[in-house]
Amino acid sequence: MSRPRIAVLASGGGSNLQALIDHFQALGDGRAADIVLVASNKSDAGALGRARAAGIPAAVIASPRTPNGDAFLALLERYTIDLVVLAGYLRLVPPEVTRRYAGHMLNVHPAPLPAFGGPGMYGMRVHRAVLASGARMSGPTVHFVDELYDHGATIAHWQVPVIDGDDAHTLADRVLRAEHLLYPRVVQAVASGAITLGDDGKVSPPFFRADAHLLPLDPALDDASLGALLDEARTMPSAVSNRIAATETSNTVH
Repeated sequence: MSRPRIAVLASGGGSNLQALIDHFQALGDGRAADIVLVASNKSDAGALGRARAAGIPAAVIASPRTPNGDAFLALLERYTIDLVVLAGYLRLVPPEVTRRYAGHMLNVHPAPLPAFGGPGMYGMRVHRAVLASGARMSGPTVHFVDELYDHGATIAHWQVPVIDGDDAHTLADRVLRAEHLLYPRVVQAVASGAITLGDDGKVSPPFFRADAHLLPLDPALDDASLGALLDEARTMPSAVSNRIAATETSNTVH
């Protein structure tokens, strides 16, 4: 059985793309999908170089302020794309595309939504806004994409502390580290069908267990430890949940 096919859209260096490539390589045959296309609105985007280095087809999307939706769709259909992953893509995706991929298009935003999202809120602008607000927590938000900037249903948010003395660059580096750990795990969950967007616009089931009490990112921990904390906080897979329930029933009976 073939895996779902992912297209990653990126406008910049592609560090989130690399995190996704690395995560899928680490999962091996356990990965839920394959990245089969990387596309950018910039011909010199570093993401395209990362794609070519990984043997993934790379394409440039014509980038007027309002890209042609039909041409955009044609590119995705040419590669039989099932899931679209935005990774620092700085163009509004045409409505024809967001409608076609409703519930099958993801984005990661580097701050809490909706407080620090919307048109013009990207890159360092976001982190400056967080600092100017006096907020003590920031952190990436992964959400489904709809026809508006940073508006679709939230799948997961991980708090990242704002530390005294932070500037936009130090905060951005800390948040990006969290993105690299969180986003690939959300992509894996959505690609596997473990997380879905219902007709009511709600995400089901929650990405994190309600009783998980996930702590904010601790900069002192290494990535392996932080990844383990994320995995422990995940919604329990049904097979594991059923096995535990059966064990509890057996213990009760005996």
